[in-house]
Amino acid sequence: MYIVHSIVEVPADKAEEVIGIYRKRSRLVDKWEGFRAFQLLQNENKPEELTVQMTWDSKEHYMAWVTSNDFKRVHELEKEYPDQELAGIVPKVRKYKVVAE
Repeated sequence: MYIVHSIVEVPADKAEEVIGIYRKRSRLVDKWEGFRAFQLLQNENKPEELTVQMTWDSKEHYMAWVTSNDFKRVHELEKEYPDQELAGIVPKVRKYKVVAE
């Protein structure tokens, strides 16, 4: 199993707006082979820190997604956010191979 975190820190007053965006996400990734789960996590001690967690069967499945036209389409949509401050946020990406369960 392979897990990817995309961590963003948003302005504190915009955390709920960003959560709303993710609640209405396109779900294009959901149909991809090897995709298992999507969660949006909010740090309980630092609510402006949000983490997208995606779980995949393997790194190869994840790489197929990130090199796809669907991935490009999803990330192009981010550039169209009405709030350009949010559009300019660059996530910190962390990738993990599950080595024990």
